[in-house]
Amino acid sequence: MWATRKTRFSNCSGSEAIEDNEIVVNIGGVKQVLSGTVLKLFPDTRLAELGNYSSRNMEDLFALCDDYDPSTGEFYFDRDPDSFKCIMELYFYGEIHIKRGICPICFMKEMEFWKVDPDFLDECCKSHLSEVEQEQAEIRARVKMILDDMEGDSSLSHWQKYRKSLWKLMEKPDSSKLARAVAIASFLFILLSTVIMCMGTISDLQVEDDEGNHVEHPTLDAIETACICWFTVEYIVRLISSPKKVSFILSFMNMVDLLAIVPFYVVLVLTSLGAAVMKLGNAQQAVQALRIMRIVRIFKLARHSSGLKTLTYALKSSFSELGLLLMYLGVGIFVFSALGYTMEQSHPETMFHSIPQSFWWAIITMTTVGYGDIYPKTTLGRCSAAVSFLCGLIAIALPIHPIINNFVTFYNKQKILETATKHELELMALQESEGALPKALQKALKPSTVMGVSNNSMCASCGDTYLPLLEDSAQKVRPLSCMGNSK
Repeated sequence: MWATRKTRFSNCSGSEAIEDNEIVVNIGGVKQVLSGTVLKLFPDTRLAELGNYSSRNMEDLFALCDDYDPSTGEFYFDRDPDSFKCIMELYFYGEIHIKRGICPICFMKEMEFWKVDPDFLDECCKSHLSEVEQEQAEIRARVKMILDDMEGDSSLSHWQKYRKSLWKLMEKPDSSKLARAVAIASFLFILLSTVIMCMGTISDLQVEDDEGNHVEHPTLDAIETACICWFTVEYIVRLISSPKKVSFILSFMNMVDLLAIVPFYVVLVLTSLGAAVMKLGNAQQAVQALRIMRIVRIFKLARHSSGLKTLTYALKSSFSELGLLLMYLGVGIFVFSALGYTMEQSHPETMFHSIPQSFWWAIITMTTVGYGDIYPKTTLGRCSAAVSFLCGLIAIALPIHPIINNFVTFYNKQKILETATKHELELMALQESEGALPKALQKALKPSTVMGVSNNSMCASCGDTYLPLLEDSAQKVRPLSCMGNSK
């Protein structure tokens, strides 16, 4: 019924000729002639199966290819020709590399179609694939969370539904206008309490108590009390509505919230115990320390600022670079403080009285601050200071670029993930009929942004190749499209 081309060539010894089947394939309009001998090096692949038999029925044939032309002997495959070039590297080099611009997720589906084991993928490409799979998993989680928030669960009790609504009100500003108003109010209370705390230290705004001590103005104190009451109610409501109480309490940001509230009540309790207790020196120091701890409430802004969150996560991912920076500075500070102390001992009016005291001079010199309160007076000391200044520039500049690069990479990744998540929801809205989607989802999606997805986040050549969105969910939705190269 059909046959492959046969050629003859001599083996290395030249004693006899052997037959080599040539297979003509057409991959997405690109024709290639493949050697059957080379394809047989990997007999489990789809291309090797084409060359194993000289004839077969049409049913078996079309199980291997999309179409076949008996007149030209070509096998047609409606696949990506660029990906196929990478697949062919297996037969010539024994390993596969994903070329730049090809979506790793879609390429894995190409490998699955051509029956190529993923173990043949090079290690560098596997790491890139793992990163893209993590991004896909995060998008799935975001989409699933959005769908759960919009549709709800009919099996929940009345109290569970109420608690879930309360949690959305306090934690998800985008869920409703009321939730956004609560988030804005919380943000304003944080700013107000911070400003009041700073204004309370101005002596002109303070008043004297019965004992002649300067205390905060009663008006500022009342505003501070109102802010603390808001923070307290907010924390209690969030704790009650939290689905996981232990995780909520152990969360770093929730610990910050608690530290911003507790000092106020501790000071209130100590003050209410009476003047006898407050006369104790330790009690007064404790009160002063607790009042200073109010500055941690400024970190509450990170809950409402995506930029601060991005900075926090970027610093987490840059621990190694920060460690190198501290190590460079630590070594330089110790060396140059010792040199400065040694060089300045000959001067009668030296400012370097000991090596530990010289640490301060080394720190402000290497970090290019240079207050001028301590400075060398000898020629050798000034030369040492100049060298320490230059070494400080180098020590700081070397790790700074990777830290900035981590911040930019993480920030761009978060933007891409947000855009990709919204794009997936829009794909679902386009697939389903207008009345089949929840009203909340229809209201949340804006058709004008369907085509506004970043080219870095979506692969334009993927076509209809998608990943399962919610494999374990009974809800049938359109699956995820690939993200392509998000770097």
